[in-house]
Amino acid sequence: MSTAPAEDCRLDVLTIGRSSVDLYGQQIGSRLEDISSFAKSVGGCPTNIAVGTARLGLRSGLITRVGAEQMGGFIREQLQREGVDISGVRTDPNRLTALVLLSVENDQSFPLIFYRENCADMALEVEDLDAAQIASSASVLVTGTHFSRANTAAAQMRAIEIARANNRKVVFDIDYRPNLWGLAGHAAGDQRYIASGEVSAKLRGVLPLCDLIVGTEEEILIASGESDCLAAVQAIRALSKATIVLKRGPMGCIVYEDGDISALEDGIVGQGFPIEVYNVLGAGDAFMSGFLRGWLRGEPSKTCATWANACGAFAVSRLLCAPEIPTWAELGYFLEHGSPHRALRKDVELNHIHGATTRRLDLPQVMAFAIDHRSQLVEMAEKAGAPLDRIEALKVLAVEATAKVAQGRPGFGMLLDERFGRQALARASQVGLDWIGRPVEEPGSRPLRFEYGQDIGSQLVAWPVTHCIKALAFYHPGDADDLKSEQIETLKQLYSAARSVGRELLIEIIASKAGPISPDTVATAIRDIYAAGIRPDWWKLEPQQDAVAWQNIEAAIVENDAWCRGVLLLGLDAPIEDIRSAFSLASASPVVKGFAVGRTLFGATAAEWLAERIDDQTAVAEMADRFRVLVDHWLSLRGEAHE
Repeated sequence: MSTAPAEDCRLDVLTIGRSSVDLYGQQIGSRLEDISSFAKSVGGCPTNIAVGTARLGLRSGLITRVGAEQMGGFIREQLQREGVDISGVRTDPNRLTALVLLSVENDQSFPLIFYRENCADMALEVEDLDAAQIASSASVLVTGTHFSRANTAAAQMRAIEIARANNRKVVFDIDYRPNLWGLAGHAAGDQRYIASGEVSAKLRGVLPLCDLIVGTEEEILIASGESDCLAAVQAIRALSKATIVLKRGPMGCIVYEDGDISALEDGIVGQGFPIEVYNVLGAGDAFMSGFLRGWLRGEPSKTCATWANACGAFAVSRLLCAPEIPTWAELGYFLEHGSPHRALRKDVELNHIHGATTRRLDLPQVMAFAIDHRSQLVEMAEKAGAPLDRIEALKVLAVEATAKVAQGRPGFGMLLDERFGRQALARASQVGLDWIGRPVEEPGSRPLRFEYGQDIGSQLVAWPVTHCIKALAFYHPGDADDLKSEQIETLKQLYSAARSVGRELLIEIIASKAGPISPDTVATAIRDIYAAGIRPDWWKLEPQQDAVAWQNIEAAIVENDAWCRGVLLLGLDAPIEDIRSAFSLASASPVVKGFAVGRTLFGATAAEWLAERIDDQTAVAEMADRFRVLVDHWLSLRGEAHE
């Protein structure tokens, strides 16, 4: 029987226990000894569940400790990005954040090493708890590993006491890792079961206090102290009136709501999904997230089981733990449409929804200063007789101008290149801009070519995950078929690389330089690109002639990608008043989310500064003044206050 959440609660679920940084080997089918690169994510059963439930629409929080170092900072920041309440996450000044190294050797072997000696999360104490926070949550989830030490066990038992005193639900994820109870060596991190009377005795004391108990067959055995699965479930029922959920891997699960249990399948059987087993690590945390999404919202147990099994299927079919748990939109699509792939990680539609609904930052608008120009600035420097290294210094000044206008407000960004903008890119990250785009195209190339070689994927791996890829294509629907085909293939290559390395992609289309323009020209170009299976996060488009053209563009985007972030308007070196007029026309379309304007802002100033007729301070002031005019006008069109 499921439960409805208390209406007076600030949180739906508050999880307690392990928090770590997981380092996953990226070479699949390799021994851990041979892994050469790792992918980083948050980890630890309760931390994963906090993320998973937040993605599925629950209000979640976490109680744990992290170290006072960069890995602890990463956990805090990622939890905040996921919408998890971190007011219960304490910083331990004396201990390091736990680490886990993992690899996928094959579908049966998943070696992992826990670096948890005297780690921060295992130092959790009763004094770390906030009774008001616990009382404000509809449920508290405790986990097995934190009953392995006296201090952490006391903290969890105190949380249970507070929850029960306030008529809140207690959830127990048995989460048994023999290694973390000192029953297996460091090399046996993937060991699933070792019988222990001492462990069973401790866990049995928790069972009568719970409203929901979830575990695998091995975990049910250790919690009960029995050696047979049916006897184990019966023993737990004798101790507890809780809903019991037995996880059975590819066979799904069984939910025992209440009453006696005479046979293993006496409960509600939730069928599993036929998927490829890629990595079982984290599947239980995804399962629990899905089950809680239903159970805490009062759904029938059958529905809870379906959601749980589906979430587990996603995790099993993908590499990482928390990052692979589906969002509510993704889960809903899968349950409605299914997938033609047993390996869900190969499902293009699911991957698109997953990527779009787990973006690092919500960006309802972007106001960007674009100074990723290379050939134009080289020409200006040569005309002024200035050395080319002056261009790099100019771009740093543009960053200062942008920061001067932004003043820490959200939604500001820049377009900067690698050739002349490396110092500017570093400075932009320091001043706290929300959005940074970087070009990959060879300036002026038509057909599109990449600036630093055509193996674009190997280049993008080295980019910060926060940087957005920008590709300018001089594409026109009236081009010859072979030219269009070549441009599309290059964009497909880029799109595939962007998705592989987890970077956002902006495609800039300038059609006016390649042929005549009508109200449907750009919309047709957008449809051509979508028809090739390319769905960029952003479009960057030139000003349009009339409202009809924007309506056509809007229709082309909406009918092909509901998850597109939107359109940024470019300037093409137009006078500032012309750009203001273009803003006024474009802002009527809901798909237009901002602008990325360049030469209009820096052109005149750059010519004077490169010729050393104005100083740095004047250059910053001039560029900031022009940028502010556009920002203020854009914000006024959006009905927002400005400086």
